[in-house]
Amino acid sequence: MRLFAPLGALIIAVLLLLSQSMFMVDQRQFAVVFQLGELIRTHDKPGLAWKVPLLQNVRFFDKRILTLDSPEAERFLTSEKKNVLVDLFIKWRIVDTKRFYETIASGSASIDAEERAKARLSQTINAILREEFGKRTVHEVVSGERDKIMKIVQEKGNADAQTFGAQIIDVRLKRVDYVQEISDSVYRRMEAERKRVANELRSEGAAEKERIQADADKQREVILAEAYRKAQQIKGAADAKATAIYAAAYGQNAEFYAFYRSLEAYRQTFKSKGDVLILEPSSEFFRYLKSPTGGGKPGK
Repeated sequence: MRLFAPLGALIIAVLLLLSQSMFMVDQRQFAVVFQLGELIRTHDKPGLAWKVPLLQNVRFFDKRILTLDSPEAERFLTSEKKNVLVDLFIKWRIVDTKRFYETIASGSASIDAEERAKARLSQTINAILREEFGKRTVHEVVSGERDKIMKIVQEKGNADAQTFGAQIIDVRLKRVDYVQEISDSVYRRMEAERKRVANELRSEGAAEKERIQADADKQREVILAEAYRKAQQIKGAADAKATAIYAAAYGQNAEFYAFYRSLEAYRQTFKSKGDVLILEPSSEFFRYLKSPTGGGKPGK
């Protein structure tokens, strides 16, 4: 038992020494090995790595693409001296761990280093945006040259990020909007413009209505006139035909024609008991009433 006690203690000591000599590098992290405060090497591949216990220590930095999101929209001034609200986010990552540590992380914890890097990126992007917005009008920054602005900001911002071992992957403007007072003014102008267009459309519609109605009235008059003309032509042709028939009948037997016309006159005259006709007894109208041949003279 006495022999195994020192052996067990030795094994435990060796295991402790080994545990302090190894460290695990996660695939989402960079590992930086320091010896007496001086950076001696970095590890960017996942797996087990070695270090000298008590003499060396390890710090880890995030290897993933990180997001810098603006906490609130900021005001930027355009070339027209008008304020716009800009809300954006930045995608970035650490690419050179040694430079990042020497420039940003030296003397601070890993989390604090990332916050310091975000603060620097935010200041850089903010300054570039102010410069680019100051060259453009409101329309250009809102829609006209939005993609161009993001590309310029990414290129210039990435050039500064590389100086401290970082890389900007993307810059996106989530929202570019007018401030409240400008929004109200723009809304009023848009409302006035829409009303003007609506009034123009109403005027054009009313004019078109009058034109269509006038054209319809004109066509109606033309159609009625043409129908009346045709009716008169038909009536005239019918009257001419009737006259021809009457003339032919008269030519065949004038006495019978006169007798027949008189009978028709009698029928039309005496068909109603309430009709009153005041004529002299000697009137020619009663000729065929006195004599069927019409030769006799009516009596008194």
